[in-house]
Amino acid sequence: MSMKTHDFFYDLPQELIAQEPIEPRDHSRLLSVNRVTGEWEDTVFTELPRFLRPGDCLILNDSRVLPARLYGQRKDTGGAVELLLLHPQGNDCWEVLAGPGKKARPGTTLTFGGGKLEADVLDIVDEGNRLVRFRYEGNFYALLEEIGQMPLPHYITHKLKNKERYQTVYSRESGSAAAPTAGLHFTQELLDRIREMGVSIGFVTLHVGLGTFRPVKVDEITHHKMHAEHYELSETTAALINRTRETGGRVIAVGTTSCRTLESVGLRGGRVEASEGWTDIFIYPGYSFQVIDGLITNFHLPESTLIMLVSAFAGYDHTMAAYRHAVEQRYRFFSFGDAMLLL
Repeated sequence: MSMKTHDFFYDLPQELIAQEPIEPRDHSRLLSVNRVTGEWEDTVFTELPRFLRPGDCLILNDSRVLPARLYGQRKDTGGAVELLLLHPQGNDCWEVLAGPGKKARPGTTLTFGGGKLEADVLDIVDEGNRLVRFRYEGNFYALLEEIGQMPLPHYITHKLKNKERYQTVYSRESGSAAAPTAGLHFTQELLDRIREMGVSIGFVTLHVGLGTFRPVKVDEITHHKMHAEHYELSETTAALINRTRETGGRVIAVGTTSCRTLESVGLRGGRVEASEGWTDIFIYPGYSFQVIDGLITNFHLPESTLIMLVSAFAGYDHTMAAYRHAVEQRYRFFSFGDAMLLL
């Protein structure tokens, strides 16, 4: 079935884009959708255990967002510059987005945090990104936590008061340029309740790249090229998933990042093996899911690869109808917004 990017458009009033996280985390709304019948139920995230069964497992992405936005100056002129860290290249070198680009020419030195961190611009690479080498004393990541800002998506214009609200409560492995936002709804108490009812919880790591926000610029969705992201699936999590499937439980991915990781490593019949690597899997309608039986996810941008993934899992018509319902019922959208449960 040939699908166009515009098939995934929906009208979203600007005021439904959530600007701040809800307090407490698990008080966001939850739209539960039956992916077979398309029927839905409006509820709240604290009610999630009601939809789970003993023997199921939830798979969460434990990646932690780097405070990867740095504001500083050119060392020679004092002109303001901004860097967004994208990919580590080894030896304290990073590929970064730099703005304004003309102030970050090769040979320029940039300074951040009152001189605690300096960056030498080495080269211009793909798509105008810069390659820089950092100079500092102590631990680079500790320094980032001190002077870096969270790389909030462009549609969030409010300043985040507490950096931890753009992290999941179970985040462990630093490396993402954006939060795996479906996990932002979980509190430790809710996770404990879920475990106590006999639902297992496992972790994967997929470091979310900025490609997750990259708009689809081609008419024919099959022509879109995904950016690769690094993932890791442990022996422990692989064994949990295989055991869950063997005993008739459901594997429920928390977030599109967990889903993409599992489907990247899924073998025929849904078994998985521990692995580590890069994935550029692009899931859109027509895709045959191997591993997951359920998905918890936020409401995504119109015409994005993420709404395409949801449509592949829940069916195009069910998905677009659920989105129209969510707009009518004034759900909160995008990173700090409400959630969907697809089973």
